[in-house]
Amino acid sequence: MDARDVIEGVRDRRPLGAEALGWFARGLASGEVTDAQAGAFAMAALLNGMADEERVAFTLAMRDSGEVMRWDLPAPAIDKHSTGGVGDCVSLLLAPALAALGCYVPMVSGRGLGHTGGTLDKLESIPGLKTEVGEARFREIVEQVGCAIVSATGAIAPADKRLYAIRDVTGTVESIDLITASILSKKLAAGLEALVLDVKCGSGAFMTTREEAAALAQSLVRTATGAGCRASALVTDMNGPLCPAMGNALEVMAVMEALTTGEIDNRLCDVTCALGGELMVLSGMAEDVDQATWALREALGDGHAAERFGRMVAELGGPADFVDNWRDRLPSAPVVRDVTAREAGYVAQMDGHALGMAVVHLGGGRRRGGEKIDAAVGVSNCCEIGEWLAEDSLIATIHARTTEAADRAEAELRAAIRLAEAAPDEPPLIYERIGA
Repeated sequence: MDARDVIEGVRDRRPLGAEALGWFARGLASGEVTDAQAGAFAMAALLNGMADEERVAFTLAMRDSGEVMRWDLPAPAIDKHSTGGVGDCVSLLLAPALAALGCYVPMVSGRGLGHTGGTLDKLESIPGLKTEVGEARFREIVEQVGCAIVSATGAIAPADKRLYAIRDVTGTVESIDLITASILSKKLAAGLEALVLDVKCGSGAFMTTREEAAALAQSLVRTATGAGCRASALVTDMNGPLCPAMGNALEVMAVMEALTTGEIDNRLCDVTCALGGELMVLSGMAEDVDQATWALREALGDGHAAERFGRMVAELGGPADFVDNWRDRLPSAPVVRDVTAREAGYVAQMDGHALGMAVVHLGGGRRRGGEKIDAAVGVSNCCEIGEWLAEDSLIATIHARTTEAADRAEAELRAAIRLAEAAPDEPPLIYERIGA
């Protein structure tokens, strides 16, 4: 075959078969397809799109460009994927809660991207914990604990790794077809039988409008289903942080507060349980979403999820006593500053992207690949849309390395949060469910 045939097929909207798309994916992994050809393919896909069957074939081909795991477990291997946001630490709650209910969650996760935080970065704020483990150890932890959150090895979907880097520098990141193939090729390589997708929508998400988010959710669900994995999606709000904390160790603290105090009546736990309920029904571990959701709330509140989280932390190299002593184990920043309201009003609007970038500028995220992050910095005690603030009420607390960094973060926070005299219409937590 010739890469030009595949590129011209996408360019001219000619149907492409699984054989041609499979050859192209293998060429991406092997280097037979050049960077120029990969960029041309990505641009053609962005402009013209792919049919459902082509997207499924390309996703499977990207999955099969590397190792594909197979599981022999007493229950299905299941997982969740979020398209990214701020203050979104759902994975750290959901994986152990599902494990506490007898599910198996082999979660191959990612690092921070742009203004959004990364699950692996958050976990690795725990001293000694390492998310890079070999396949044998990954399997061992999943079988013993019920869940493991780890980074992808170089052997997982190498075609996607190559194409992703090329999309990043060719203005083609926004292609829904390629986003779908990128997400699902890695998830399907983990050997999943069921997957729930949390597609974020709003100022703190990559998909800012509900229409964009719904289109991506539909593409993900149709493609996963076509590839043989049971799937559904929830389109959830990301106009402000999902939990009151933004930053790696600070979000782990929010997770531990939920797991160890039973204080689970909040947006973070509501989204966690809604996604988990979907996943348990999809996988056959429950018959009713409402009953599954309630069971997950109980697991979060009664300490069973905390116990699973502690075991996972220890198996990944973290402190064996983390659940009992997490306040003393996590890093803290030397400069802590409360930001208070200069006038009274309702929190009417938040710029989620700007809030995420404020954390990045503090050092809690990356501005370029491979950059080291500061796990201790970020924002806590953040107000919510619709909340009434009196003059001098707390807007948020900044955790910074220097006073100069805190000054800049304060200016960014004030610019990102708008107060008004009238109470706003608060966005729903979940906009819609999209099933196969």
